Amino acid sequence: MQKLSFAEAIEKIRQQDTRYAEDAYYFMREALDSSMKLYKKPQHGSAKDRHVTGQELLEGIRQFALQQFGPLTETVLEYWGIKRGEDFGEIVFNMVEIGILGKTDKDSRTDFAGGYDFHDAFVKPFLPSKKAATEKRANPLRQQSAQ
Repeated sequence: MQKLSFAEAIEKIRQQDTRYAEDAYYFMREALDSSMKLYKKPQHGSAKDRHVTGQELLEGIRQFALQQFGPLTETVLEYWGIKRGEDFGEIVFNMVEIGILGKTDKDSRTDFAGGYDFHDAFVKPFLPSKKAATEKRANPLRQQSAQ
């Protein structure tokens, strides 16, 4: 059997599962690479020997997404059909089932359950701090005179 290219594999996945945009799979591949660099240093063997847990991957995805999309992260992910951590798990396991990614016997979709609240993870980092908002409301003339 001929090995599928990444693009062919994603096309095949999406023929059976249309919940997530094609771009979500490309993003996941990049987020996984970023997460592996974040959590694992190459030890003995190749980079293929490295493995991250579902929770480590969720945190790596969060950091990578914020770096890539900034305050638009939640909007981009929602556009791709991703609304919760479990969606990342579904994408990962779609990739596992078609042979793009590997897994250990301990890995499961439930590793992505819970995770984080998307608003807290992707919107709050860009909201003004309470202290800054309070100072601005308390003394708006001071803000104008500083300009």
